[in-house]
Amino acid sequence: MFTKLPLPRLFRVLRGSFKQQVRGLGLLEYHSHKLLKDFHIPVPNGITIRSPQEAKEAVSTINAPSVIKAQILAGGRGKGQYSSDGKGGVRIVKSPGDAFESASNMLGYHLKTKQTPPDGLLVEKLYIYKAVDIAHEFYVAITFDRDRNMPVLLISDAGGVNIESNPDKLERFWFHLDAGITNEITAYIQAQFGFSDSEIKAISHILNQMVKLFHEKDATLLELNPLVRTARGDFMCLDAKFDFDNSARFRQTEIFSLEEQSSEEKDEYEASKLGLSYVRLDGNIGNIVNGAGLAMATNDLVSLFGGKCANFLDVGGGATKETLSKAFDILDKDSRIKGILVNIYGGIVRCDMIAESIVAAASKKQGFRVPVIVRLQGTNCNKGLELIKQSNLENLIVEADFDAAAQRIVNLTS
Repeated sequence: MFTKLPLPRLFRVLRGSFKQQVRGLGLLEYHSHKLLKDFHIPVPNGITIRSPQEAKEAVSTINAPSVIKAQILAGGRGKGQYSSDGKGGVRIVKSPGDAFESASNMLGYHLKTKQTPPDGLLVEKLYIYKAVDIAHEFYVAITFDRDRNMPVLLISDAGGVNIESNPDKLERFWFHLDAGITNEITAYIQAQFGFSDSEIKAISHILNQMVKLFHEKDATLLELNPLVRTARGDFMCLDAKFDFDNSARFRQTEIFSLEEQSSEEKDEYEASKLGLSYVRLDGNIGNIVNGAGLAMATNDLVSLFGGKCANFLDVGGGATKETLSKAFDILDKDSRIKGILVNIYGGIVRCDMIAESIVAAASKKQGFRVPVIVRLQGTNCNKGLELIKQSNLENLIVEADFDAAAQRIVNLTS
């Protein structure tokens, strides 16, 4: 029961299977602390702020050395680097004036960590609480072991940033949700980590509440890092990470209402609400396609002719005028895009409906701001191409041949 997993397998347990891409809900830290508090797991009393002046007032109210933490959906903030002053996303301040200065260099700037895009993530909120006198840091998490088809509890006495360099120190305990953390597991944890009787009572409470939260809220990952023992001998969670099962959205409406996206994720989120699949790339040619295979082929052909795609946006087999209009809206807002290639193979989706949607989107905008090459093949493609030709709209170009369409959009955007 207590045997160790090989390291590669451990990472699969922690991060899940990569066979299917699923957008899971993650919470910002201040939301996580509120949820932990609701389940009687000890956390600091924090304040969320959005301006340097609010930071100054918060620390003045706390009237003690305080921790200021950037609120982004990524880990590694303490060792991250701000675009403003090169410092990290977790800072200790000793006075209201220090808080104002730190917040001025944190809010409105990008923080880059090992888990963010190369340019980092924009920080719009900070979370502040009284600094804790830490005696020891622990790592505690519950997730699913997909190989065993059951949840697993992971514990290490090398918590905080140390867990990344000490994964072999993780102890793993598999359990059933109906049984929870058994007395046998609790006894082994006490012996392994040397907790006193009073300490293991507090730890047992935290672990059982974690299981309850994990089960009731349809979580796929609940990570307390660090869970600290204070100089006074109390236990408190200073940081937490949650992931929730996206298929439980209908049951967990309150939690999913807290969902936030970074500016880099908003297009993906907007697209997903309409059943569109959006993948951001780093070029300047926008793609609207139907089907992942056609998306990859389009990307490859554009690359072959010397271009680079800014995205692919898959409208799928259930495309409607509404989804096509939204697809154009998403691409129109992307200032990187210098041209758009629409590549549709009509099967379930009729090409004439696609053409009507393109014409409607162009008319709504009084023409597209960038050249749009349209290639339609399949059901009613001739009718669709004729509709586009007759529209006489600016920047709307028909090209039936796949190679010619890809080459033309590259030439127009070079």
